[in-house]
Amino acid sequence: MLTWKEVINFSVKGNPTPDKRIEKTDNEWRAQLTPEQFRITRQKGTERPHSGALCSAHDAGKYNCICCDTPLFDSTIKFSSGTGWPSFTQPIKENAIKYERDTTFGMVRVEVMCNTCDAHLGHVFPDGPEPSGLRYCINSESMQLEKE
Repeated sequence: MLTWKEVINFSVKGNPTPDKRIEKTDNEWRAQLTPEQFRITRQKGTERPHSGALCSAHDAGKYNCICCDTPLFDSTIKFSSGTGWPSFTQPIKENAIKYERDTTFGMVRVEVMCNTCDAHLGHVFPDGPEPSGLRYCINSESMQLEKE
């Protein structure tokens, strides 16, 4: 189980090696994604709170990257954080997520991205439920639910 200390270490010292890498041009991503998916995943945008379809999804399954279909999170570790974005306590695999220090907007946060294709997903915070204490706050537009 990942801890906040390990997340910070990844953001400072380097990320785990992904199982594979997928790289495309902006034009290739634009052809594949909706304009809102492109804005969020490729331009590091954020959807309005409580606007994403996956906020209220409670079906069993895996939440995969909208860009490359890499499994990111499992429904069993999704929880209601009250923030307006889908929230998870752990990634599906340690190397599924890439971590980078984010100092935009006068804040210090940890951005989370798909480690396979570098799609912006959201941010992780150390205020989640036990036992990990992590809250991965993820844009709905950056994922698709693969129901079981």
